[in-house]
Amino acid sequence: MLGIVVLIIYAALMFGATVIFTKRTHDAESFHVADRRIGTGVAAMSIAATWIWAPSLFVSAEKAYTSGIPGLFWFLVPNVLCLILFIPFAKRMRSAYPEGVTLTGYMATVYGSRKVKGVYSFQLGALAVLSTAVQLLAGGKMLSAITGVPFWSMTIILAVIAYSYSCLSGLKASVTTDVIQLAIILLGCALLVPWGLSRAGGVGAVTAGLGSITGDHASLFSEAGLSVFLGFGLPTAVGLISGPFGDQCFWQRTFAIREDRIGRSFLIGALIFAVVPLSMGTIGFAAAGTGFIAADAGMVNVEFITSLLPSWVLAPLLMMVLSGLLSTVDSNLCAAASLTTDWRISGRLDSKGRLKLSRLVMAGLLLVGILAANIPGLTVTHLFLFYGTLRASTLLPTVLTLLGKRLNADGVFAGIVASLCIGLPMFAVGNIWNIAAYKTAGSLITVLLSGAVALVFSRKGARA
Repeated sequence: MLGIVVLIIYAALMFGATVIFTKRTHDAESFHVADRRIGTGVAAMSIAATWIWAPSLFVSAEKAYTSGIPGLFWFLVPNVLCLILFIPFAKRMRSAYPEGVTLTGYMATVYGSRKVKGVYSFQLGALAVLSTAVQLLAGGKMLSAITGVPFWSMTIILAVIAYSYSCLSGLKASVTTDVIQLAIILLGCALLVPWGLSRAGGVGAVTAGLGSITGDHASLFSEAGLSVFLGFGLPTAVGLISGPFGDQCFWQRTFAIREDRIGRSFLIGALIFAVVPLSMGTIGFAAAGTGFIAADAGMVNVEFITSLLPSWVLAPLLMMVLSGLLSTVDSNLCAAASLTTDWRISGRLDSKGRLKLSRLVMAGLLLVGILAANIPGLTVTHLFLFYGTLRASTLLPTVLTLLGKRLNADGVFAGIVASLCIGLPMFAVGNIWNIAAYKTAGSLITVLLSGAVALVFSRKGARA
């Protein structure tokens, strides 16, 4: 019953905030880029909230619990670093394409190629689907266990909540609710983590668990630490460093933030974000240090906290989880909707028609995300690693283009397709059968092959 009440309160809070602080949008530019007037504070909180996805809440605790210092290190550091590395490229993008909305639009404008436009649209669209599925899978799994509502029903409920406010004013709704969601998450961390640690034995419990539940992972450079690096750290770092570059959520915010505030917004957002996986990782360490045996390592933070504290703490914990998951879902909805600005049909529609198309795409994304989340046997970690690697397929062509290197359009297309067809399947095989060498090779091939092929094509074209 508590879970149902929390869901209702959360939905009412997000919908109410959207209605009060934003107006229903009737203009496409306002819907997609919030009139390009988002300031530093709001932008930083939105960036942090958008980046606080299911893995930040669950994988950080799981890796601290099962893989100790190396596990949390290889999740936390690339997560923060990627947002900082993104800053100079975000500034270049805004300067080069000031009236833009999407990464796809920029690349299509630079290369004048339908194939380049198509492959970028596929990558960004597929990422939105997989990212949404991760959030619905993680949230649905947890809330179903707490409320007794069937998992598939819970994924639908979560999707409906996200759509209910996102469809009203697009990015303005997403940014407004991001601020509230981040406040909920940070307040939850400030309440639950110190209280939980005081019940678990304090700092001593954390230090005792730095080596994981097995005690074998206390060093980055031990045999166990290097195994974590090869099997998890390297593919995770590749996927995360590529993260903002291959995610329309962050390009959309690049175009929506005031141009002179882009750098500081992403820097502050990165630092705020770091608080969350560090807090969840600390819970994972404490669970390991006390010898707590989790029924599901992927939910160790929830299980450990609820075993220590009164039952009512489920309410703020659920609010935190909902905020972290749905902040990413609503951002994905806005990102997918913005991709419609690159469609031919959009140019033949009036403003009202374009907004209707955008809202239909939002609904379609949620439908596909629900179906994907309900595929038997899928886990949050598997999906996270897979779509993290997917983002890497466009990294080098995007970076090289923004640095002023004019590539051959056919080479950009062929490189990305090669990455998707060779690197991604290899990584998937390694992930499914837990073969570290395949994971490593697949992630590296995915990120490097697209750039290498594009450069080779460009040199051949120049000689011709």
